[in-house]
Amino acid sequence: MQVVVYSTFLKEKDIPHVQTFFDVLHQAGINAYVYEPYLKELQGKIEFLGNVGKFSGYVDFQIKKMDFMITLGGDGTILNAATIVRDSGVPVLGINLGRLGFLAGIEKARIKEAIDLLQRGMYSIEDRSMLQIESDAPLFGEVPFALNDMTILKRDTSSMITIHTYIDGAYLNSYWADGIIIATPTGSTGYSLSCGGPIIFPNSGNFVITPVAPHNLNIRPIVISDNSVISFEVEGRAENFLCTLDSRFETITSSSQLAVRKCDFPMKLVQLNETSFMRTIRDKLAWGMDSRNH
Repeated sequence: MQVVVYSTFLKEKDIPHVQTFFDVLHQAGINAYVYEPYLKELQGKIEFLGNVGKFSGYVDFQIKKMDFMITLGGDGTILNAATIVRDSGVPVLGINLGRLGFLAGIEKARIKEAIDLLQRGMYSIEDRSMLQIESDAPLFGEVPFALNDMTILKRDTSSMITIHTYIDGAYLNSYWADGIIIATPTGSTGYSLSCGGPIIFPNSGNFVITPVAPHNLNIRPIVISDNSVISFEVEGRAENFLCTLDSRFETITSSSQLAVRKCDFPMKLVQLNETSFMRTIRDKLAWGMDSRNH
């Protein structure tokens, strides 16, 4: 088995867990290729019991046969990994060194168990739909897609903005707000949730449109089919606005023409047999726990 190990940086407190991870890979006879910028972070801090290879980026998937990508970090690390994996079809397993971890669901205390289950084939692969932005200007380079969400937000002013929104060319609404979020089911537990949006199951085939601090009190998040194309016209007192895809951002203007649709390819996430979306949201959101007497 060959895996790519991906992360963005190494925190001091995570060194023992990362050391354990590489020790477990070596003991299991798994060939590891480490994302090159991360490998530089590890040098002098992690002792490798065997040789590890270098992985430069997306093009390497066409050169080396990889079975999995394993991310070390939190959900943000997986969002970054999506820009590396792209349409390669390589499944991603997230080991959580962060905090909440809806996507990176494997806790650091279970690293050895997780690798063992992976080797024994005790897992399933989930296709997580992504969204893709289309515009009249070249935005986001070679990676105009997102696993979680796309947003349009006000910038450099306290004044709200107006976002005229259309679904398949038909007028939906004008949102007077600080911004708007278009979230995938995966992204429904992120920014959209914190703005009052619903939780959507991963395979539901929907987008969520969630306003950010809307001026109209009768405006609520809505759920639409992910076969829809959503387009926008933005107005405001400022000249520039912010457009984001996951954690990446670009500046747009009122003359920018923007649309969002379902991406042509999904991201593949590894779910170990003992984990599920329902268990994850119960654990992370503490559902079913009676805290009245605590």
